[in-house]
Amino acid sequence: MLNIVLPKGSLERATLELFDDADLGVTRSSDVDYRASIDDPRVAEVRILRPQEIPRYVAEGRFDLGITGRDWIEETAADVVTLTELHYSKATARPIRVVLAVAADSGAQSVADLPTSGLRVHTEYPELTRRYLTQHGIDAEVTLSYGATEAKVPDIADAVVEITETGRALRAAGLRIIDTILTSYTELIASPAAYADPEKRVAMEQLVVLLSGALEARGRVLIKLNIDEANLDAVIGILPALKSPTVSKLFNEAAYAVETVVAKREINTLIPALKDAGATGIIELPIAKIVH
Repeated sequence: MLNIVLPKGSLERATLELFDDADLGVTRSSDVDYRASIDDPRVAEVRILRPQEIPRYVAEGRFDLGITGRDWIEETAADVVTLTELHYSKATARPIRVVLAVAADSGAQSVADLPTSGLRVHTEYPELTRRYLTQHGIDAEVTLSYGATEAKVPDIADAVVEITETGRALRAAGLRIIDTILTSYTELIASPAAYADPEKRVAMEQLVVLLSGALEARGRVLIKLNIDEANLDAVIGILPALKSPTVSKLFNEAAYAVETVVAKREINTLIPALKDAGATGIIELPIAKIVH
């Protein structure tokens, strides 16, 4: 039913891991194969292509669904429907930023301090950069960069528009960020034509539930325990619940079963604290998905 295109390159591994966690495992003959499949009746075909190309292909209806970054959607000015943000990047949950940077010793403190003509800017995002500079009244010479963009200031460029997560690499190259043009998360996007099809839209929404549920479950575990009635309030006070914990009276006993979802990073201190508060039969269970 749905033709899906997934990103190759820096987002590839994280995307495939997410689909696997969502029980939508992607199968292909080798790591370099551009054709793949998902054993799911809602998915007809899977391709793995560069994220720079994906917004345009989805907008044109070549694919019904795609995963790419907001940066490439803006660069291509593609007419697509965003179904959801997927809050992961190369290896973290931080977004990337598309920033304008100049030499650290430049007198420019903001885009307003840059000359309105003759400015040389190198970037992997020429269209996005031209639109941004035009909005600020700057007629710049914008050149497509094929890499090592930060190394081109000051000899080849006066400024660069580059992506960063922390700004560390730009600082190491002797550059200083003077503006953030765009904050970009990875997005699940749809073709407007496919989204207008009721049957395809239902399938898309079901896949969103699975992917979002898998992301929500990351870093969380289910805790189950038993506690005497006298110590129930103390245990409830310790639990950092996702929502209110579930509390059930044990049959024929003055005790309760308690379960709740907590952050995995808190487990090493939480379990001993629960035991000290009188909890017994403590069980920690992994969670595959959380669907609200």
